[in-house]
Amino acid sequence: MPRLTNPAEITQEIRNVRQTRQYTSGAVSDDTITELLEIARWTGSSRNTQPWHFIAITDRDLLRAISQLRPAINWVSAAPLGVSIVLDGDAELSEAYDEGRVIERLMIGAHILGLHSGVAWFGDNDQQAEAKRLLNIPTGRTARSLVAVGHATTTVDPRPNPAQGGRKPLDEVASYNRMEG
Repeated sequence: MPRLTNPAEITQEIRNVRQTRQYTSGAVSDDTITELLEIARWTGSSRNTQPWHFIAITDRDLLRAISQLRPAINWVSAAPLGVSIVLDGDAELSEAYDEGRVIERLMIGAHILGLHSGVAWFGDNDQQAEAKRLLNIPTGRTARSLVAVGHATTTVDPRPNPAQGGRKPLDEVASYNRMEG
């Protein structure tokens, strides 16, 4: 890979990847969906097991049903696209690691493609089972989350008590060689 000519610009773009919960009704093109799925497919995984299957969800009724699994993810119904991450279910610890990697990769990929995204966790075991039923996912496979993708109407958090913005100072969250304090 050639050396990046402006790493500060790339770093700032990565910092700009944020959870989005409000979307326009504008569709995500099939070409863009394919590109996002390719980005997800090329994500690294533990021992290169690639333990996933991705379901691109564009059916509004299905997105609405998923959004009703629990109140905290009701915003999913507004997204024109959801990408559900289905895992093999064979290795819980490494698959949780792989799931986190692919979620972040999808969110960065959406940002690079000029879109916004947000991750939605289906919830407890019963809610995950209902998501699996809705998505026709076989027994034995795991599905805990979905990445919603689309064009944002706003990046302001619509929740009544949103988390505080910003980040803690670097010296409060990082150290060299050993943890201090």
